Amino acid sequence: MTDEGNRLSDLVSRRNFIATTGAVGAAGLAGCSGQSGDGGGGTEASSGGESESTESSGESMEGSTESSSSSGSSSSLLTAEGSSTVYPISNKGSSYWNSNAPPSDGEYWGSNSESTVPGWSEIETDMLIADYFASQFGFEPTEQRSSPPFPTTVGLSHSGTGCEAVVDGLVDIGNSSGPITAELDWSEEKRDSTVVDNVVGRDGQPVVVSADVSDAGISQLTGEQIRQIFQGEVSNWSELEGVDYDQEIFVIARAEGSGTDTSFRLNMLGDADAPMDVDTRQGQNQQVAQLVQQNEGAIAYMALAFTSESVQPIAIDFEGTVYEPDRDAENTIFDSSYPLNRDLHMYTLIEEDNPGGGGRDLREAAFINMFLTQFGQATFVEQNNYIPLPTSDLEEFKSQLEELKQ
Repeated sequence: MTDEGNRLSDLVSRRNFIATTGAVGAAGLAGCSGQSGDGGGGTEASSGGESESTESSGESMEGSTESSSSSGSSSSLLTAEGSSTVYPISNKGSSYWNSNAPPSDGEYWGSNSESTVPGWSEIETDMLIADYFASQFGFEPTEQRSSPPFPTTVGLSHSGTGCEAVVDGLVDIGNSSGPITAELDWSEEKRDSTVVDNVVGRDGQPVVVSADVSDAGISQLTGEQIRQIFQGEVSNWSELEGVDYDQEIFVIARAEGSGTDTSFRLNMLGDADAPMDVDTRQGQNQQVAQLVQQNEGAIAYMALAFTSESVQPIAIDFEGTVYEPDRDAENTIFDSSYPLNRDLHMYTLIEEDNPGGGGRDLREAAFINMFLTQFGQATFVEQNNYIPLPTSDLEEFKSQLEELKQ
């Protein structure tokens, strides 16, 4: 066996041990959501900022043991960790899953006389939400609200941490807003032999400014001006051509190792390791948004889900094409042609114990499949201000899961 094969074999053994003991950190357990009696609307993006990374090794969760349904599908806890950008999608999905709401709910799942969930016409089932998606992959329905065929939990850290955690066998899904090749400095060949890249949505990564900058009439910058700012070539807004605002620029960046930072450097500066000159770096999108609100002259890059009326994106002119922060504009930051557009990833590990030795076990396939429906794209992606996948991409990604359905 090759050294790479030995390494993967060791990871399989470690993953099996973790699943059997139910090992998950206290932070990850706290991230379990949607199990309240209200049907599990769940934790939204604004709630994730105070959580830290899930330390999955060294602590065990009492009472959590691996069991199997009659089909042989593992019903152990499904764990995910990583990017704060992907967190709103993944955690909201986890919340809905754990609620296992009935189709009579109408708000979180199904339809009633008052409301209907998006994409219901392509589903129309009498099964509870987690029962429905899990049963397609061989899990026995529980037919009980708040009791899914297997529970899920999502921890909050960084893209690089999420990628490392899934590769090390500490979690089932590694959430990342940057490609794992850039996060871990891998070749594409190593990526393809180690993990499967499950893309669940896209983010039109915006550049935002503080209210005083907007009030000064700065609603648009060129890509070159943004590069100058983040590489320290200008320090005052008045130094930019066409700008009449005498205010020092306060440059806010995401932490190194975050997918948001990696993607920004790749797409805006041309290289994942491009030099930057910033005033502060913050670990989470929520912290970036708070600093933009609190500091004059501020500029930052972040994920779309964390923009708001007080933290608004600006338009960017890329070589004569202006991309507006308006969904109805001819060229918009919400479109896949926007140069700062990026994929949002849920990486899973290729393991010998998976069906066919592939890159997803049945729990992972069932959970990820939920996001690859019109319901999932509207509810977990679009409602979090991200960009749904085009139909052609959805069909391609869903087809990869078909052979695992039972």
